[in-house]
Amino acid sequence: MGDIMEPGIWEEKEELRTRGAIYNTRIWLTDILRPMILTRGGAKMRNSRTAYLDGLRGFAAFLVYWHHHQLWPRQNYMIMGADYIFENSWGFGNNWFFAAMPVVRTFFTGGHFAVSVFFVISGYVLSAKPLSLIHSGETVKLGDNLASALFRRWLRLYIPVFVTTWMYLTSWHLFGIWTVSPNHEANYRDELWKFYVEFKNYSFAFRTGGEDWMSYNFPTWSIPVEFRGSIIIYTTVLALSRCSKNMRLFGMVGLIFYFMYIVDGWFGSLFMSGSLLCYLDLLARNDQLPRLFKRLERYKMPIFYSFFIAGMFLSGVPSHSREYEVLLKSPGWRHIAFLTPQATWDFKWFYLFWAATFVTSSIPRIWWLKAFFELRFNQYLGRISFALYMIHGPVLWVLGDRLYVATGWYRPEHEINTPFLINAFPLSKAGPLGLEPSFLVPHIILLPFTLWVAEVVTKLVDEPSVKFAAWLYNKMKAPQI
Repeated sequence: MGDIMEPGIWEEKEELRTRGAIYNTRIWLTDILRPMILTRGGAKMRNSRTAYLDGLRGFAAFLVYWHHHQLWPRQNYMIMGADYIFENSWGFGNNWFFAAMPVVRTFFTGGHFAVSVFFVISGYVLSAKPLSLIHSGETVKLGDNLASALFRRWLRLYIPVFVTTWMYLTSWHLFGIWTVSPNHEANYRDELWKFYVEFKNYSFAFRTGGEDWMSYNFPTWSIPVEFRGSIIIYTTVLALSRCSKNMRLFGMVGLIFYFMYIVDGWFGSLFMSGSLLCYLDLLARNDQLPRLFKRLERYKMPIFYSFFIAGMFLSGVPSHSREYEVLLKSPGWRHIAFLTPQATWDFKWFYLFWAATFVTSSIPRIWWLKAFFELRFNQYLGRISFALYMIHGPVLWVLGDRLYVATGWYRPEHEINTPFLINAFPLSKAGPLGLEPSFLVPHIILLPFTLWVAEVVTKLVDEPSVKFAAWLYNKMKAPQI
């Protein structure tokens, strides 16, 4: 009653509440917008047995970023386009560029290899908890774990894609931003309808027709594949949960063979490869590996160094065309082209399967490789990897495209839509392909800005979507009796 009778005291308390709300909002915004590198301690390292997988995922996301940036400004390079040089073997068409050399090419246009690595890592990570529960005989907890994981998976993958793509297309109409592709609708209402039609089809993992990607953000084509692969892992783990150790191993190897050699299910082989690696690691920690592996123990280092070298070579498989005849005409690759399975429609995924499997399995056994992926910067990339994968395209098409035009990389459509930017800051195109000053200098702005946007999206969209999916599952779950 005293507060009601004394307005001055009530107003003072209300003012304190307002100041507190403003202060908390300011702290929240600062935390969201401030780059991790400026925080005390910077990006925290994850101290765990599989921390190297986070670093590998982050580095792979960076390779996807670098791949798309290498190709985007050079679409009119020479006569055939830079992708013809970058994505074919060294010497194909009598082109002998440094950026296309074996192994080297992976660090210029290794995006397809990076996606293969993503799928192997996903197979490993998604299998880790269920396989440990199976190994310890906790079948009831296994059912709970798989139910929760399957419920949350679609939400965890698609909510961030939906939100970031919606924000991207909204910016066109809100700020009048022009981009080279896709074509913009005349008004926001039509744009939303087009987005709805594309997204509903894109988000249905079992669709039987249409494009494999959204025109708004084509690098996200792998998300539906990720979801399908996740279902393969969950169902396989459950189906093999009552099998013996050796039969479980045979089942996993059999599925890898089936997906790659019997049907065109290359992504299933990649996911199952990760699951198999996870199970072998689990058995190794418990000293339960099959006798064959124990006999090879003394040769472990030569074997894994050979895996790594072979994997890095195979990671540069020609990817410009799906035509098998291209492989037969490619120097170095024509000698192993006969290995390509009959079932494989796009031959590159067969070789990338082996590349990703060899490299991922060798990293934890080669100390300096493992140490590299456990570096703080790679761990930082790992934390923001999903957001980086989603937003690097929109940043490229809005900011990157304009910076490249300003330094001399432009096309006819730029002469119509952004003529004032053409050669605004001309720089040299001399030097090795892929390392020209006019290409590298824009990344002084592009790389830190892209990483910062990925950080913000991680904090505002990615991490909350994970929490929302878990919250929704707990809300809908029946109470325990």
